[in-house]
Amino acid sequence: QVQLVESGGGLVQPGGSLRLSCAASGSIFSIKAMGWYRQAPGKQRELVAAYGDTTNYADSVKGRFTISRDNAKVYLQMNRLKPEDTAVYYCNAVRIVGGVRNDYWGQGIQVTVSS
Repeated sequence: QVQLVESGGGLVQPGGSLRLSCAASGSIFSIKAMGWYRQAPGKQRELVAAYGDTTNYADSVKGRFTISRDNAKVYLQMNRLKPEDTAVYYCNAVRIVGGVRNDYWGQGIQVTVSS
């Protein structure tokens, strides 16, 4: 099992910045990838950024967000934030054991971009 705890969310004005952090614990040595998803009310959860063999980003955040990792932690630096970035952000970790993929999720953290 993997436990994920997010921090760093909050309220910020358009054009501002936030840095999200996620700390993993448990069976961390089998984690193959980590990433960030977000979900706004009435919308599907969507991938924001992923860190595996390579990094990738949603088109809507390219050039503004940066994902990074440091051992069992993953970060999301969010710059030039827009109101449409408002959502609950979830940390994600992927384990593949015996050919079976398992996804683990943090509890979610609110990011609100508003004047």
